[in-house]
Amino acid sequence: MEFNRLRSFAAVAEAGHLTRAAEKLHISQPALSAQIKALEDELDLPLFERTPAGMTLTPAGRRLLTEAEKVLAAAQVLHAEARSLKGEVGGKATLGSLSDPEFIRLGDFMTAAVERYPLLEIEFKHEITGMALEHVRQGTLDGSFYYGDLNGSQVAGMALREIGYRVAAPAAWRDRIEHAGWAEIAAEPWILPPDVSTHHQLAQTLFRTHGANPAKLIGADHEVVVSSLVASGLGIALIRDEAAMHMAAAGEICLWRDARVATTLWFIYLQSREQDPLVRALLDVLEDVWTPQADPATPTQGAAAAPGDEAAKEGTSN
Repeated sequence: MEFNRLRSFAAVAEAGHLTRAAEKLHISQPALSAQIKALEDELDLPLFERTPAGMTLTPAGRRLLTEAEKVLAAAQVLHAEARSLKGEVGGKATLGSLSDPEFIRLGDFMTAAVERYPLLEIEFKHEITGMALEHVRQGTLDGSFYYGDLNGSQVAGMALREIGYRVAAPAAWRDRIEHAGWAEIAAEPWILPPDVSTHHQLAQTLFRTHGANPAKLIGADHEVVVSSLVASGLGIALIRDEAAMHMAAAGEICLWRDARVATTLWFIYLQSREQDPLVRALLDVLEDVWTPQADPATPTQGAAAAPGDEAAKEGTSN
């Protein structure tokens, strides 16, 4: 099987369009179309549905894309190892990002990476926390920022810092919630990311700890959207400490008591790739940017404190 056919398959799947994928690969559209056709003939399976809007993966194409991406990632590891033997680290790393770039120090990370490993190409993909963990397990991400618990032995992590969340409501609701208990707070509309998000799981843990159930959920897929909806007066949510304090000081929201829940921000990667030169290079950069709180070689020790334990801090100062 030709490596270029797999690379073309992945590029078309990502772009959803032959022309855009051909531009990215710097080849002609007919040549790219011929590579896709040759791969489909070799596998004796249709990988794409051709539509006027572009190219859509078939069910078989979706399943085989995961395996193709693993092969491409393995090839990158091979090239990285070869460069490492020559005293260089290069290749392409696909990393998951989350939250806002300033909070995870994305700019500082990239500045250090470019200076220290000029041959290393880094591409970021924004992820929901639960999906970031799954994509690292699958090998479609070389690593990712992540917060929450690390479960299972496949994924290792470098602990970067604690993340705290506060229960926040619209500023106009201050009198309405000031003396409310958990039953009254749960009865209000809650704004939460999808179930797969650690943010969502933290909120559900708070509800379970206090024997309450949210009466109405409003979905939002990004922390910035969640905060904006709270400020707009639509409901209550967990907002990250720094953002919550800033918004409260600006009069955009109010904070309910001192209720707080905490977890850990990690950089995660496959444990089996711990000695991969590319992964080692990424961890070197992270050590330049952050002061690690745990040994990165230890995948699950020192994991985030149980959210229920942090919920017990309610009523204490932040």
